[in-house]
Amino acid sequence: IIKVKPMSKQKVSSGAPWESIVGYCRAVRTGPHIAVSGTAPVSDDGKVVGVGDPYRQAKRCIEIIAAALKQSGAGLDDVVRTRMYVTDISHWEAVGKAHGEAFREIQPATTLVEVTALIDPDMLVEIEADAFVG
Repeated sequence: IIKVKPMSKQKVSSGAPWESIVGYCRAVRTGPHIAVSGTAPVSDDGKVVGVGDPYRQAKRCIEIIAAALKQSGAGLDDVVRTRMYVTDISHWEAVGKAHGEAFREIQPATTLVEVTALIDPDMLVEIEADAFVG
């Protein structure tokens, strides 16, 4: 019989009101793996940032992701995958520009898809990320 020691799980909360309602946290680190939940462009007080501006909203999502990674002992350079959800595919260039500014040298695997809606109609983009700390 081989006994496997359970891996510890570190949870990072951003304090977003949806965390307690839905039952999730901003990020979870298990060993070297970090999963950052879908991240919306909100300010510290929960208001949507950059209403009508997909570039600014994407920048804000990445700022929140970077903060969650930092709390998990990682950084943007540890990101291996991102997923971007936009409510209008014509915003791909603005969102892609913000993503490129953060990840141009890192070059994680990525996906960008259009979705019908996000949790607030003023939200134009939501981004999630996976990181690996080697």
